[in-house]
Amino acid sequence: MNYARGKEGADAVVARITAAGGNAVAVQTDISQPAAIPGLFDAAVKAFGHVDILVNNAGVYEFGGLDSVTPESFDRMYAINVRGLVLATQAAIRLFPAEGGVVINISSGVAKTPMTQAQAYSSTKGAVDVLTRGLALELGPRNIRVVGIAPGLTATDGTAGMDQQTIDFVISRTPLGRIGTTADIAAAVSFVASGDGGWITGETIQVGGGLMF
Repeated sequence: MNYARGKEGADAVVARITAAGGNAVAVQTDISQPAAIPGLFDAAVKAFGHVDILVNNAGVYEFGGLDSVTPESFDRMYAINVRGLVLATQAAIRLFPAEGGVVINISSGVAKTPMTQAQAYSSTKGAVDVLTRGLALELGPRNIRVVGIAPGLTATDGTAGMDQQTIDFVISRTPLGRIGTTADIAAAVSFVASGDGGWITGETIQVGGGLMF
């Protein structure tokens, strides 16, 4: 499991996985730094002997209208959300076994219905959807599936500071009447990674309770 900051939180997740009978390690890597990415996969091979599933879930966002966009904020979102995803996928598939593997890209519902106060972020997730389709076409002959998961608003550390007015608005646009949980998204990822999802590639699955702005 990769983390950029917050070792304590990462270690807590590893402890939960271990307590449930699994095996996990936490590795600090800043996906925005290309030179750091190979080390993440070296650590995975050292710990487990192989790599066959990659979940590209590193991402950052900033809210604000067009006037709030700066070169620095724009480059940061694209460096992590798009370039980091491409380079992590590149590094991972070099280690996938001959029988193939799965790449799961975490997109967002805003790729289809952009938020007016998050156009730059929305565009990064649109790029993720295009990459999901394009990489599926390229990697399919190697039996590597590439699938996107597009959450709606989900309760995470990253959204904990969101104001209630915005949350209420999103809920009002969500037919199932709530925001998502991490368990909602994890279940979708688990399905796609499993044999039950073995006939799915090149698609981005909306996992947002029907959210539509």
